[in-house]
Amino acid sequence: MVKEKIVFSWSSGKDSALSLYEIQETDKYEIVSLLTTVSEEYDRIFMHGVRKTLLDRQAESLGLPINKIFVSSSPSNDEYEAKMKETLLAYKEKGVKTVVFGDIFLEDLKEYRESKLSLVDMKGLYPIWKCDTKELVKKFINSGFKAIVTCVDSKVLDKSFVGRIIDEDFIRDLPGNVDPCGENGEFHSFAYDGPVFKEQVKFTVGEIVLRDTFYFCDLLPE
Repeated sequence: MVKEKIVFSWSSGKDSALSLYEIQETDKYEIVSLLTTVSEEYDRIFMHGVRKTLLDRQAESLGLPINKIFVSSSPSNDEYEAKMKETLLAYKEKGVKTVVFGDIFLEDLKEYRESKLSLVDMKGLYPIWKCDTKELVKKFINSGFKAIVTCVDSKVLDKSFVGRIIDEDFIRDLPGNVDPCGENGEFHSFAYDGPVFKEQVKFTVGEIVLRDTFYFCDLLPE
């Protein structure tokens, strides 16, 4: 069977890891590359705050190539969309027509993605779309995945949540108004072990800093 070529919009977090797991289980797709947005100024994954070195090691453990799209620290929509369009057109020339996203229930975000993909005659694939977020995070933990919280929105979570491992205790401690998967942007994570990884991505936890309204936990590559 000829597998469909896809690129994977990779955040480095738990939802991406679980979506990759679902994609690989189907055995229908050839993942041409992971695709990650990186801040030029900080040399870190945009929003998640993870060092590019750890992103590279994560991709190596996944056994997949990774393409980094470098943007300014506060990119405009025009900048982001122009760079993404240029990148996707290059993949289209290689026979790729589908981009995978780890979105769960944000309708406006999905509509935005689809509208931009249609401009280059491509489509989105959403492996965990409309799944119950409580069940998703349980599946993540029970499947043997491990992830650490690298960023929290201080408007909804306090500093104590950043730098924590996503486990049953973490989920239990979340306030009732916070989605268990952080789908509304309450927190972001870095997945470092689990069934899609060849080996654990090792790091030590560094300092915690507050930038604007977000707490970031630095992860230092071992």
